[in-house]
Amino acid sequence: MIPRHLFLGALLALAPAAVMAKQCPVAPAPVISLDYDSRYQADSTTRAVLDSKADAEVNDALGPLDEFLRDLTATANGTFKEGADQAAIADCVVGQIAVWAQAGALTELTSPTSNLTMGARFAGFGLVLLQVLPHTTRTDDVATIKTWLALLQKNQTEFWETGAPDKARKGNLRAWAALGAATAADILDDAALRAWALWSVNYVLCSADPNGSLPQEMSRGKYALKYQLHAIAPLVVTTLLLERQGASVQPLCDNALQRVIGFAVADLDSGTATEAITGKVQTFFDGSDQIEGFHLAWLVPYLTFDKSDDRAVMKKLAARYKPLNYSKLGGDQGLIWRK
Repeated sequence: MIPRHLFLGALLALAPAAVMAKQCPVAPAPVISLDYDSRYQADSTTRAVLDSKADAEVNDALGPLDEFLRDLTATANGTFKEGADQAAIADCVVGQIAVWAQAGALTELTSPTSNLTMGARFAGFGLVLLQVLPHTTRTDDVATIKTWLALLQKNQTEFWETGAPDKARKGNLRAWAALGAATAADILDDAALRAWALWSVNYVLCSADPNGSLPQEMSRGKYALKYQLHAIAPLVVTTLLLERQGASVQPLCDNALQRVIGFAVADLDSGTATEAITGKVQTFFDGSDQIEGFHLAWLVPYLTFDKSDDRAVMKKLAARYKPLNYSKLGGDQGLIWRK
């Protein structure tokens, strides 16, 4: 039997993506499998007490994948620059992703936590591909990538329907899984995936309390406001993608999206509303963390469809925290959604 590492090496050598465009970096070694536990202490049922050792282990495991996504988004965003050689940039990005697709990257997720955390990464790949696919000439690689994406999404939807913890089903991780599915649905023209994304967004949004707080995120103690923002990002972009395909999301559950956003934005200066719910000073206000542009990157896509009375407030907030760049949302939001 051929050893796995030799088999994969031979496979990559034969892959059509292995011949990279001039000045295009070689793709990093594909991450095939991931297996890690939660960042939080095992006895913290609400995942509100961070375990520093476990946190470092998760970061180490995800580091190569997240670095690859950051590099891909930076390259893909170049297609929006004036005078860019869009085909060359697109072929570079597609070629690199195809190396991972050919190797079956991320198809062996052996722990619940690794499955839970993949939605945001799959969304990142999908949003990068949506930027470059109109410009690429690498049709064989695109076919390889589509087959891979379909497998990743099959694994994800099966996990969320049969293996995901009950509490996670209404939280930010489900929202990110929905965004991953929505991007793949656009790439694959898959109505079933689009329907699953809509159902998942509905499931999360309809859990919101009347004041707009998300109960699952409010259970996270001092991290609650941070996680509410983390949930908003995929909810907004998924809404935009779905509504562009004719699915109505904004009116769901008495305009839940607007209420969820309104709650978070109103609390950005002090965190007092979230503190009143959780009993904990939020990390943005206890000196351990600070609000950065990526926390609010969703403002750009939101402003493309928001017609509320708070639109002026949102525009000022977006200007205050520029640049609004987040690799899990495809990079520079001002470039991606400017049309």
